[in-house]
Amino acid sequence: MTQQEMNILVPKKLHEIEKEYNVTILLAVESGSRAWGFASPDSDFDVRFIYKRPKNEYLKLNTDRDVIELPVDDTWDVNGWDLDKTLKLLFKSNPTLFEWINSPLCYYKTDFTDKIKPVLNEYFSVKNTVYHYLNTARNNMKIYLSGEKIHPKKYFYALRPVLACLWVLEHQTPPPVLFSELTKTMLPDNLLPSLDYLLDIKMNNPEKAEIAPVRDIDEFLRQHIEEIDKVMESLQRREYKSWDLLNEFFINEIAQ
Repeated sequence: MTQQEMNILVPKKLHEIEKEYNVTILLAVESGSRAWGFASPDSDFDVRFIYKRPKNEYLKLNTDRDVIELPVDDTWDVNGWDLDKTLKLLFKSNPTLFEWINSPLCYYKTDFTDKIKPVLNEYFSVKNTVYHYLNTARNNMKIYLSGEKIHPKKYFYALRPVLACLWVLEHQTPPPVLFSELTKTMLPDNLLPSLDYLLDIKMNNPEKAEIAPVRDIDEFLRQHIEEIDKVMESLQRREYKSWDLLNEFFINEIAQ
């Protein structure tokens, strides 16, 4: 399935979801490697969406699940978050939500996107964001990058989070979604040949391709994970944010 075909298929699937679950979809985007800009030829499509239910559904004592998850197949992985879950995660400055809102591959949008972006800025937390990406990088290093043979995509699942941490610490803003924007400003020039090598393998070979460890990338990851860890110790706790803005946004949105 090509991206062009998915651009046609996904809106149809979203319409089916709206009818089946009695919800209104507010935003639908591509997430994961395709949104980041380094998909493999056999990468699946990670479709993510935000939806709201009718107002009275939020007043029930026996509330429904706050996610919709479709069975995963060889083509796509489709799931979405309810508006109330979305806003509760925004209160915690959830980095995944920021990536969804800013994804360069959008399948469907409403005015929700423009309305939520100023609210995102109010709840962005440097410490929460760095903590998320640092743990992602550290876990991928420990689990996937310690053997004699490595899946190239695992390098990106450690390298992108480390670069995201460096971006956030330097710019005090959410990191770009596109990997190329991160590498352009945050990756040292001496690592570009190794990056190009990894990108070529990742984007022109199946997901299960294996390579020998890339030592200069390994060293860059180890060094910066240790350094970011030390910086985290000195970062102040996130100052308390009021729920008022999110409550107002939620009430206005479900009233429409």
